Amino acid sequence: MTDTAKHAAGNQPFDPLAGVDEHGTMAAKEYDSILLASFGGPEGQDDVIPFLRNVTVGRGIPDERLEEVATHYRANGGISPINEQNRALLNALQTELAARGIDLPVYWGNRNWAPYIPQTLEQIYADGHRKMLTVATSAYSCYSSCRQYREDLGLALRSTGLEGKLEADKIRQYFNHPGFVAPFAEGLSAGLAEIRAELAAAGRADGRLHIFFATHSIPTSDAEAAGPRPVAAELQEKTGLAPGEGNGADVYSAQHLDVAEEILRRVPEAADIEWSLVYQSRSGAPHVPWLEPDINDAIEELAAAPAGEDENEREGEREGERENHGEGSDAGPLAGVLVVPLGFVSDHMEVVWDLDTEAKETAENLGLAFRRTPTPGTHPAFVSGLVDIVEERLGRREGRAAVGCFGAWNDVCAPNCCVKVMRDGTVRPTVAAFDSEVGVPTR
Repeated sequence: MTDTAKHAAGNQPFDPLAGVDEHGTMAAKEYDSILLASFGGPEGQDDVIPFLRNVTVGRGIPDERLEEVATHYRANGGISPINEQNRALLNALQTELAARGIDLPVYWGNRNWAPYIPQTLEQIYADGHRKMLTVATSAYSCYSSCRQYREDLGLALRSTGLEGKLEADKIRQYFNHPGFVAPFAEGLSAGLAEIRAELAAAGRADGRLHIFFATHSIPTSDAEAAGPRPVAAELQEKTGLAPGEGNGADVYSAQHLDVAEEILRRVPEAADIEWSLVYQSRSGAPHVPWLEPDINDAIEELAAAPAGEDENEREGEREGERENHGEGSDAGPLAGVLVVPLGFVSDHMEVVWDLDTEAKETAENLGLAFRRTPTPGTHPAFVSGLVDIVEERLGRREGRAAVGCFGAWNDVCAPNCCVKVMRDGTVRPTVAAFDSEVGVPTR
């Protein structure tokens, strides 16, 4: 912490970590504003390369290479759907808050495109607010989904001079909140009915189906660093695997498996269908390991496998993986795939391009029926669930709703949770963690 920051923090009227218990649960606070924090995206062809420069800042990637990866944006008029989706979510949150009599303004700030988080914090402060609660559009635990947003806030507070003036907290990761799970279950049920009807119309009513639960891949090193260190160690001991060797060996993939099982519990008509967790949207240098399998590889491998051979037989038994291979593994050749994008909050570019375009094309080239179920978006259950969590932090709601094996996640992150060492050997400052320094008074 700089001398100026220490002076400001030493004289500030708040301690952002006051009220947190040993489990990372924060006592109620009187927040006066909400920040909806997201990734951001271009809104026209002229925005694409500047946006990608922001995403890849510090990596030294020339514009020529950025143009090579801009294809999916160019094909959609240079527009990412994420910004319009965030406008819709912001409006839905405001409506739900007002319906519950909660008078809190909702602001919106992005990591990589306007409106940027630092400028949004300046506006929040200029409007007279001093105690802000952040809702990020990422549900799971890993560097890019949680810690990087806490870094965004920490860096923004320091760069704007608002450290010690604006208190910035963040809600817990909500991957296992019922409001996040319910829309996926609803979508899976509807998707199964649709794809079965399509196959029946084609005279393939007895064809075998497979459900792919899809999420964004992350580097294996990020998977290893994800989550509280004791939880990560417990998962490795339980599975006998290192992160990257199989699903469930790290916090990130284990959370996704848990959500997949919760979705399936709500959809009894899926009980006899094989399913697996797959990844998408990897980027970066090819020699850097990321979580696998890629969804396109998984579809091709599944289609090529002899009828009746399940994934365990193809890859060998791997202790600790919890994918359910169903009762119907001997029901004949694969006829269709259903993709549930459980790693995503809305239908942004990774969904509409990597799934609706590339994965769909892979399936159709193999003669397979394809359905992709909706993301939560502005589904009433999801919006209501986010406001439920806000009410938790305001002290207006008893209990902390969660399903599955993990329980409600921490409000305040554990030390070294999802830590990432930068190329210069430094670790960026954060908020909302036991080991945060930004805005924390000297003790």
